[in-house]
Amino acid sequence: MDRTYYVGNRKRFHDMMEAGSLAAIFAGEELWKTGEEYYPFFADRNFVYLTGLKCKSAVLLAAKAANGQVSERLYLLPPDARAERWTGIRVKPHEATEKSGIEDIRFLNRFEDDFSRLAASGEYAKLYLDLHRFDGNQPDRPSHRLLHTVQRDFAYLQIKNAAELMGSLRLFKQPCEIEALRRAEEKTRAGILAMMRNSYPGKFEYQYKADFDHALGQFGPEGAGFPSIISAGKNNFCIHYYSYTGRAQEGDLILNDVGAQHDNMITDVSRAWPCNGKFTDRQKLLYNCVYATSEYAFSKIKPGMPMKEVDAMIRRFNAERLVEAGVLASVDEIGKLMWHAGAHHIGYDVHDMVKMPETVQPNMVFCVDIGVYHEEWGIGFRLEDNCLVTETGCENLSAAIPRMIEEIEAVMRGE
Repeated sequence: MDRTYYVGNRKRFHDMMEAGSLAAIFAGEELWKTGEEYYPFFADRNFVYLTGLKCKSAVLLAAKAANGQVSERLYLLPPDARAERWTGIRVKPHEATEKSGIEDIRFLNRFEDDFSRLAASGEYAKLYLDLHRFDGNQPDRPSHRLLHTVQRDFAYLQIKNAAELMGSLRLFKQPCEIEALRRAEEKTRAGILAMMRNSYPGKFEYQYKADFDHALGQFGPEGAGFPSIISAGKNNFCIHYYSYTGRAQEGDLILNDVGAQHDNMITDVSRAWPCNGKFTDRQKLLYNCVYATSEYAFSKIKPGMPMKEVDAMIRRFNAERLVEAGVLASVDEIGKLMWHAGAHHIGYDVHDMVKMPETVQPNMVFCVDIGVYHEEWGIGFRLEDNCLVTETGCENLSAAIPRMIEEIEAVMRGE
């Protein structure tokens, strides 16, 4: 993405802000792991979306005056030769401007005074902060700490939800984002093919993961967009499985739920295959039900369709196929075999933090995710593809990754 993309993202964000308001968007901080060790820093996705920068402790501060005029400042960690010797070169002001298009670059030690001066000026009545928490157990982030300061010192400022504005923006993918997703699909395909082609009974899950990571590594350092889910046999019944310690046994299905990233855009694709390269009759029976459901969904998804109907349609159609196959006695029993929803948006996050729409609309990208988990038979898997909504229907962005039984078995035969 070039700087015009980030400039455009900020303009759309500023346009949604009310006049007479401030907005502070934080990059985030390193999280302590143990001893003297920190987890690798991962920049807040909303900050990256607005600036293109992935530097820790940075802050974007925007002020929208009563007349609608917007000023913006970016605060960075100052140069520190000792710290940079240990943890890497910090982003310099001219580099930040070149990437983000923001001209006013300041060092972080000025943020508190600058914010206090703006907050106390009487020109601003509202403050936009991203205060989203996944659950109540998450620790405070910089935005929460600023909120505490505002409640104590500037209680007249009305807090507005920046996450809601960002969710509206991130819901619709721009042409450059769609192109980045296509590139990420190519990487994901290479990783999945590497696992398929090197599959055999007795192989450990961590060895499959090594195949995937090695294939992605040939494209550059970006790697996987989220922790890979790769499992075999009974471990397939843990939806989010990250241990990689199991070993494929003769007849086991290998389940993977993986995705590469490119220019911050993340794919999310699930495929399953028999470790020995040949589907059993029962595996074929269940897989064909799921594949038919996926094909049906891609034939029906189009603009104007209620978003909640996507998941309902997937569950309903798959249930009907499973009843026809004699696996279920009634469609009402679908919950026994389908354990999770069939659609979620992707983008800057693998479960993209978007404002959930009422209807399907062009340039949305979400997963069509169909899982079947038959514990009695020892068969659990899912088929997950990435759906780009077009003006008249939709496109399967991950269609080039083998998904039919015949395609998968041919790949595993080396064809």
